[in-house]
Amino acid sequence: MSTYIVGDIQGCFDELQLLLEQASFNPKQDTLWVAGDLVARGPKSLETLRFIRSLGDSAKVILGNHDLHLLAVSLGIHKVKNKDKTASIFHAHDKKELLHWLRHQPLLAEHDEFVVCHAGISPQWTLKQARANAREVEAILQSDDWTWLIENMYSNQPDAWHDDLIGLDRYRYIINAYTRMRFCFADGRLDMECKLPPEQIKQAGLVPWFELKNRIKLNKTILFGHWAALEGYLGDDAIGLDTGCVWGGSLTMLRWEDKKFFTQQAL
Repeated sequence: MSTYIVGDIQGCFDELQLLLEQASFNPKQDTLWVAGDLVARGPKSLETLRFIRSLGDSAKVILGNHDLHLLAVSLGIHKVKNKDKTASIFHAHDKKELLHWLRHQPLLAEHDEFVVCHAGISPQWTLKQARANAREVEAILQSDDWTWLIENMYSNQPDAWHDDLIGLDRYRYIINAYTRMRFCFADGRLDMECKLPPEQIKQAGLVPWFELKNRIKLNKTILFGHWAALEGYLGDDAIGLDTGCVWGGSLTMLRWEDKKFFTQQAL
């Protein structure tokens, strides 16, 4: 019985199948944790959604920014972009079931020894806060008010966490931290613009969220995706699994028990 965590699939269904075959993944006894962004940019987002959903309890899925954007497109808030290659989802006979299932996935999933999220965890949060804040937004996404939240989630502000944040400001920060964060300023404020690799940063005071000196440690390893430009990251308490398969890189998966990495080059 093994626990696998895979980075951003983004519709790279064929690579996912080869990766699971390489690791001898068995859904009858193993568990696959997916670090968000199941869809967009790759050629087979529909097939990816159907497959991961078919795994039932053998899959634990975390929402990413592309997954939330797909929900926004389903509401007509944004149009389907050709580059996202998700149009087939909206023509599928099981569209409603797939989108309903996706909307009911969490922003944070927790194991006894690690947590999985898409972009990361705010450096200003304890594990207790991270857990509670995720549940707060998830409850809205899974309620009848979900359309209101999706319609109003697009904003880069606020960029700093305060316990007294309320309403949309609070929800936007939580969503951005979990699904869009890469760099932070020294005071913990989020930067939502820069997508470069850390070694190319010339702006003083801008650091990856996981390297912030005053970041609150969670006593669990944080497994995340989202940041393809990192080409993977292996830190003391944070592991980045997005290695840019959709951009011609590879799809990466970690087997937790023996810390073995599996990779499949983009086809």
